[in-house]
Amino acid sequence: MLPFDMRPDAVMQELTAYGQKLSHGMKNLMEVGEISTGVTPKTVVYQEDKLTLFRFNPSADKVQNKVPLLIVYALVNRPYMTDIQENRSTVKALMDAGQDVYLVDWGYPDRADRYLTLDDYINGYLDRCVDVICERHRVPKINILGICQGGTFSLCYSALHPDKVKNLVTMVTPVDFQTPDNMLSHWVQQVDADLVVDTMGNVPGEMLNWTFLNLKPYQLMGQKYLGLLDTLDDPEALKNFLRMEKWIFDSPDQAGEAFRQFIKDFYQQNKLLKGGLEIGEPVSLKNVSMPVLNVFAEQDHLVPPDASRAMRGKLGTKDYTELSFPGGHIGIYVSGKAQKTVPPAIGKWLDERS
Repeated sequence: MLPFDMRPDAVMQELTAYGQKLSHGMKNLMEVGEISTGVTPKTVVYQEDKLTLFRFNPSADKVQNKVPLLIVYALVNRPYMTDIQENRSTVKALMDAGQDVYLVDWGYPDRADRYLTLDDYINGYLDRCVDVICERHRVPKINILGICQGGTFSLCYSALHPDKVKNLVTMVTPVDFQTPDNMLSHWVQQVDADLVVDTMGNVPGEMLNWTFLNLKPYQLMGQKYLGLLDTLDDPEALKNFLRMEKWIFDSPDQAGEAFRQFIKDFYQQNKLLKGGLEIGEPVSLKNVSMPVLNVFAEQDHLVPPDASRAMRGKLGTKDYTELSFPGGHIGIYVSGKAQKTVPPAIGKWLDERS
């Protein structure tokens, strides 16, 4: 028996309904208007070169933790994913949990940034942002929340400047860059980073973006667009879809020298875990002496759980906590379930130590 009705009248009815849905959907597409990026009001507190440091405007009745929290995002994507929309904002949920939230926006590198190194990013830009926040709040240390590559940067920063970090939260953060289930790592092992950078200078964001999409080509480049047909007639669902699409394809170029070092030292030689990493000076995870909360996603295809759990037992702190989330790399900070569980848990953990 066929799984659907093949009678001519039923087929015509189905085609008519589909045509009406598509027509309505096209009307919604024409009227969708500008797609906003970042919804929580914020203020620029510091700028340097391409970098901008934001403070999300606090509500006096909600700020309970007097130690400010700095979010450090990856270089390879835009940080507004943490504040993508009103009902899916990690930033807003952290503020609701009583945190005073700052965010580093690395901006869009151009040819002038070709020779920026990891030392420039971590001991330069990031360190100056921390100093600005400490001075504004008259505190010697702040809390840091590092996400993905930004979490790796935050680990390195905390190892190099433990006197400036009170508590560290890492989210979907790789430490072991060569776990067997890391498909991205298997690909990167074959990349001649020297040839790429020496030829191209800065590495185009579009090239990296297509690499990430091809890790799950059917789901990320086929299935989701077929599913779009089911949301075209819902204006709000359509806006949500387009907002995510805007973020996915908003990929900054990567400063050449920083890209070269990150690929070679982290992915190809796994120095953060094995030792031998130098960013201005030697980096040792044993110097991460402050409390650490490690948050990872159980279905993460970019940073497998074992890549994050590898920090267990490798740090210099005895106050180490893990929090797993039953979702993926993006879902951990945009899904409805994550909003209800992850930021409140982070806020509670920070409050107990701040």
